[in-house]
Amino acid sequence: MRLGTAIVLLALGAILTFALRVDVSGVDLQVVGWILMIVGALGIVLELAIWGPRQRRRVTHTDGYAGPAAGAPVQRTTTDETY
Repeated sequence: MRLGTAIVLLALGAILTFALRVDVSGVDLQVVGWILMIVGALGIVLELAIWGPRQRRRVTHTDGYAGPAAGAPVQRTTTDETY
């Protein structure tokens, strides 16, 4: 479950629990809303706590730069020149 899905479930559960006053036979919409809010909150916690650090630990390895190839022109900057 991604973060956006968890937020949608949390919002939908809050709407069913607190804003909607409809009686449906055989289904208690407030209980369904609480279940959706719990699942959404759990999804947010899991996304940020478990899968979030793995995405933030991306490390780029560089082996350094090799010197210029033989016969290649030398690239100079203004700090290399003396006046």
